[in-house]
Amino acid sequence: MSLGRVLQVAMHKSAEPGLMKSSLASWVGRSVTLRDSRFWRTFSGVDSASGQMVSQRTALQLSACWACVRLIAETLATLPLGLYEESNGKKSVARQHPLHYVISTQPNADQTPVEFWENALVSLLINGNSYVVPTWQKREVTNLEFLLPQWVEPPRRLKSGAIGYSYTDSQGERHEATDDEVMHTRGFGFDPLQGLSPISQGRQVFGSALAADESAGKIFANGMKLGGVLSTEQILKKEQREELRSDMAAQFAGSVNTGKTMVLEAGMKYQAVSMTPEDAQMLQTRAFNVEEICRWFRVPPWMVGHTANSTSWGTGMEQQMLGFLAFTLLPWMQRIEQSIERRLLAPEQRRRFFVRFNPEGLLRADSAARAAFYSAMTQNGIYSRDDCREKENLPPVGGNAGLLTVQSNLTLLDSLGDASEGEKAKQALADWLRLPSLGD
Repeated sequence: MSLGRVLQVAMHKSAEPGLMKSSLASWVGRSVTLRDSRFWRTFSGVDSASGQMVSQRTALQLSACWACVRLIAETLATLPLGLYEESNGKKSVARQHPLHYVISTQPNADQTPVEFWENALVSLLINGNSYVVPTWQKREVTNLEFLLPQWVEPPRRLKSGAIGYSYTDSQGERHEATDDEVMHTRGFGFDPLQGLSPISQGRQVFGSALAADESAGKIFANGMKLGGVLSTEQILKKEQREELRSDMAAQFAGSVNTGKTMVLEAGMKYQAVSMTPEDAQMLQTRAFNVEEICRWFRVPPWMVGHTANSTSWGTGMEQQMLGFLAFTLLPWMQRIEQSIERRLLAPEQRRRFFVRFNPEGLLRADSAARAAFYSAMTQNGIYSRDDCREKENLPPVGGNAGLLTVQSNLTLLDSLGDASEGEKAKQALADWLRLPSLGD
């Protein structure tokens, strides 16, 4: 079969409900050849023991997978990300550096920072790899273009020792590049050239969940019943059996026909064979699939709406939230930070500049937690009042509001250990009382 015929059949198939329409959507209008292995893997997916084809699109049709990916990607993409400079032991935001503007304000002409980093994180979570092509002007990054992973061939080691990439850009043009020209962020894996795809590695889990969803859908389509048996003492012809079966299906199949009254004749009897989801352990199976998928993404089930058998409330849930920040979000944050520093900063700049996410952004929606955080930071001499006002987008007050204080009488840090003023006050009081001195 010719390539044109294969694509024609594929696009015809993609128009059928529940098939590969979304998988092919990103390739419409592009030139596809037999060398485009990523396209064919996206087209066919990965087979599983359940008989379900697992691809990045079908996996995201599972509510648990969608929720896990969206939770991690949206949470990290909405955190403040900035470039910092360390000079003479002091660290500050490098607002004047062009890279800070690109990664925090305008990565490209089409996307906001949230949209761009969300794309990169979804690619990491689903495919295990994220590919970004920077645009350079006078050794400074001015633009970042995100590449869909199916546009990029697996990286390879060149004879020069560099890593080579072959990719197709948004205009359908093919390019060859090295690792100096592509910001490749790798997920978990043992291959130094690329990360492992959770969808491919977990195809059995995702395939089982897809099969369970399909089975549940068929049960609901049949009115929550497995079916029934029609019996009669007469011998029916083949045509009569087929007509009777099709008539019964037309009249009583489907949830919209549940509860209709059946009329039988000629001594025919109906015996229902009912099967509720509980009898088939369908609900338990689907609940277990949610927990299995959460394990793959290291997300607490309650964070994606799965609260069955959950007894973690109060302090327990708070500890789980801290665990989610430390063990789920932090590794992804550091992968992106280090990837930006390695690929978007010149070697001499890496000694002075570094990239960091700011987890304090998670407190933006919690006024009480934010107030407690500011109170602790100001009372321990870490933030000044004006520092807190700046974080709240308020103008500085100036004067003593810009000085650091501590909880002990809120005195200035420079005055700690200086008891001269206190001693003078005590002596003045003793003189007024006509006493030689005041005891401690």
